[in-house]
Amino acid sequence: MAIEAVIWDFGGVFTTSPFEAFDRYEKANGLPQGLIRKVNSTNPDGNAWALFERNDIDAAGFDTLFHEESSALGHPVPGREVLPLLAGDLRPRVVEALKACKALYKVGCITNNMATMHSPGPDAGGMAGAMASLFPLFDAVIESSKAGVRKPDPRIYLMMCELLNVEPAACIYLDDLGINCKPAAALGMHAIKVTDEASALAALSAATGLAL
Repeated sequence: MAIEAVIWDFGGVFTTSPFEAFDRYEKANGLPQGLIRKVNSTNPDGNAWALFERNDIDAAGFDTLFHEESSALGHPVPGREVLPLLAGDLRPRVVEALKACKALYKVGCITNNMATMHSPGPDAGGMAGAMASLFPLFDAVIESSKAGVRKPDPRIYLMMCELLNVEPAACIYLDDLGINCKPAAALGMHAIKVTDEASALAALSAATGLAL
C-alpha cells in the first residue's frame, strides 16, 4: 500500500533522548546506570510514569510515587528531580524532515507526555516550548495526558489513523522506543526505531524516497 501518512513520536525523535539526561543524573548522584529506566519499566502499566502520562496523578503524586518505587529498588530518587530531565534539545534536521514529509503526506504526532509538559505557548521553555513550536505543523496530535491512553496501547495508534483517515498499512511510524514500535508494526505500519538522528533520517528517506 502506498504511503499516505508519517506519524512521529516527539521526545527522543524531535529532541535528543532523555536517556542521555538520565545517565548524566545517575552518574552525578552515584546511582546505578539505568536505574531510572528500570523504575519506569517496572509495572509499566500502573507505575508513577504510566499514571502521570495518563494524567491519573499530578506532579506531587508523581514525586511521591516515583520516590517510593525507586526506594523499593534500593535507591530513592524524588520524582521532582526526574521531570526536568525530560527536556531535550531540538534536532533541526528532523524538523526539516517533518516539513518535507508534510509537503507530500499527512503528518501526525503521538506522544506519551505529562500534564506539566502541555505546551502553554510559543514562549514556553523546555519540552513545552518545543511542542508549542512544532505541534502546529501536524495535521493531528495525540497527547497521552489528554487522551487518557498511552503507547504502547494499540488503541492510540488506531485513534491517530482515524484522525488522519488512513489505514495503518499506509503509515510510517517513528519512535525511539522499541516497545512503542512493536504495536505499530503489528498493526501494519512501517515502524522505524530512532536510535540516532542520522540512521533515522536514512531509514525515512529509504521508506519515502525523499532526500532528507
